[in-house]
Amino acid sequence: MADRAVVVAAWESLFRAQVAIMRSLAADFPSKEISLNEYDVMFNLSRQPGWRIRLRDLNKHVLLSQPSVSRLVDRLVSRGYLEKEIDPADGRGAIIGLTQSGYDLFRRVARDHMVTITNHMSGSLDEAELKQLTALCDRLREGAES
Repeated sequence: MADRAVVVAAWESLFRAQVAIMRSLAADFPSKEISLNEYDVMFNLSRQPGWRIRLRDLNKHVLLSQPSVSRLVDRLVSRGYLEKEIDPADGRGAIIGLTQSGYDLFRRVARDHMVTITNHMSGSLDEAELKQLTALCDRLREGAES
C-alpha cells in the first residue's frame, strides 16, 4: 500500500488540477445559449440509447445536486431542448429525453467546446501523457465504482 502522505498529495494535486481546468473551461465556454452545466446534461443524454434516461440515473453522471439537476432540466424543457415524462415503470420518477432541437444545439456547441478542451489539455501534456492520464483516470473511476 502507498504511503498515506503520497496518496493525499496525489489526491490534492488531482483535485486542484480538476478545479483549475473546469474554471478555465467555464470561462472559455463557447455558448451564450446554454451554460456548461446545461451542456453537461445534454452531453450525458446524447450518450444514452434513444437520448433518454431516468432522472435519478442522470443524477449519477453529473456533478450537481439532485435539486439543481431537476431545476436545470425544467429550464431546458421550457426552452424545448429536453422532454420530460413520467416513468411508466415508476410513477414517482421521470424520464428525460433530448429533443432533436436540443441535440442540434448540443452538437454545434460540442464542436467549439472540443477546440477549447484541446487547446487547454494539449498545451500542458503531449499525446503519450494524455493517453496515460486517461488510463489512470479510468482506473481511479473503476476503483471508486466497485
